[in-house]
Amino acid sequence: MEIIRRIYKQSAFILIPLAVISAFFEWRKLPLSILIGGGLAVANLKGLAWGVQGLVGTGQQATGMLVFFSLIRLFILIAVIVILLWLKIINIAGIFIGFTAVLILLLKEGVRSARDGG
Repeated sequence: MEIIRRIYKQSAFILIPLAVISAFFEWRKLPLSILIGGGLAVANLKGLAWGVQGLVGTGQQATGMLVFFSLIRLFILIAVIVILLWLKIINIAGIFIGFTAVLILLLKEGVRSARDGG
């Protein structure tokens, strides 16, 4: 769980400057979209961690529940994005930038954790 805490802290230091820089290109929707995309990615990561932790803690009996909650989490994520797009609050490029920034942080911290031995 420490890797997730490091990703939370680092994502704030990455997403806020990205949003500020993006304001020079398109100041209306892009900065907010980057922040929302990063926030959704971090929330999705936390949900994934809870699911995996539940699977490891209870054994094989929780696989059906893990699949169910993963599908629910995915549905909620897609519904939030679709609603925000429909209301024209965000644009899809900003969402992808936010998600990608958090994904790169996750990969970086995963490699770092693997090198350190856990």
